Amino acid sequence: MSALYAWLRRHPKLVDGVLAFPIGAGGVGTGVLSHRYFLVLIALGLTIPIVVRRSYPVGAFATAITAGACQVVLFRGRPVPSDITIVVLLYTLAAYSTRRNSVIGLGICLFGAAVEVVELIELRTGFPAPWQALLPGYLVSAGPCLIAWVLGDSTRYRRAYYANLEERAARLERERDAHAQIAAAAERARIARELHDVVAHNVSVMVVQADGAAYALGTDPARTRQALAAISATGRQALAEMRALLGVLRRGDDGELAVLAPQPGLGQLDELLDQARAAGLPVTCSIEGAVRPLATGTALTAYRIIQESLTNVRKHAGGMVCANVLLRYTDTTVELSVTDNGVGAAAPCDGAGHGLTGMSERAAMYGGSVRAGPRPGGGFEVTATLPITEVHAGEHAGAA
Repeated sequence: MSALYAWLRRHPKLVDGVLAFPIGAGGVGTGVLSHRYFLVLIALGLTIPIVVRRSYPVGAFATAITAGACQVVLFRGRPVPSDITIVVLLYTLAAYSTRRNSVIGLGICLFGAAVEVVELIELRTGFPAPWQALLPGYLVSAGPCLIAWVLGDSTRYRRAYYANLEERAARLERERDAHAQIAAAAERARIARELHDVVAHNVSVMVVQADGAAYALGTDPARTRQALAAISATGRQALAEMRALLGVLRRGDDGELAVLAPQPGLGQLDELLDQARAAGLPVTCSIEGAVRPLATGTALTAYRIIQESLTNVRKHAGGMVCANVLLRYTDTTVELSVTDNGVGAAAPCDGAGHGLTGMSERAAMYGGSVRAGPRPGGGFEVTATLPITEVHAGEHAGAA
């Protein structure tokens, strides 16, 4: 049925042609049976405009009114089945044209109904009737016109209202996306500038010290040791400054500066789960497969994805909810899954959060991916897949 309705909407002239055929057949039949063949032309003039009424509402209505005026003048208002097209075209004029055009059309129809009633009564009685005698017939003739105009005008209003709602929703969606992109670009630009200042200075110092150590390696061992110590100290200072910078840029939910601490990994997963339980969120954790060591960046990404997912559960899943964390190790990947049984999929969103976007960007940096969405049985699920890369010597990452 949906396909049929869609096909009919794509072919409005065919639909209107089917509507016009029985109306026109009634008028043509009346003219032929009464041997008033000019009435056949009037019936065609009334019904043919129905076919193009949606494309040309004003022209179709004007054509039908002209044919109706000829009918009143030549046949003294004798009604024919095709007269119903005036009502149809008045509805179309009110629904598809401006309010000004529809009011003019309504006035023409009301005036034509009055003339028709007067002509009919004079034809039957042979003399003009008082207005008290004309009123019932006028109400019968003008009533359908009033009803058609009211229905058409309300249809036009609803169509304009829905179009305005759709345009507004599309505009708000574009604005939201633009604001999100601007915010993300501004944050990246700020981090890039700050990191450039920190890294460029310290790395340049380290390069100079390394060149000095290479120059004095064979002739002055003490100076070489001094240069290597300076390189080590400068590197540690650069790492400390970078961590402090990221701590300033990444504030907690309470607005306080983030605590400066070593970068976490899956080795700190138990502490993260204990924090979630202490905050009132029941969390279970299960591990499948043989636990394998992860590179520092991969372990940090996995930890942050689980952390952000549990934060979203506390924010959006509602009360009386529990969460489950699943780690699945394979030969080449580690898969993370955080599920809950809350109402996160139906929770209202203000459009200001970037948690899911941040998780996707983190995973993409290491060749992984993140999927998030409602679960078929209720609740929400975040699934991430991260490749397992070779852990270099001296690089250690926590494992659950």
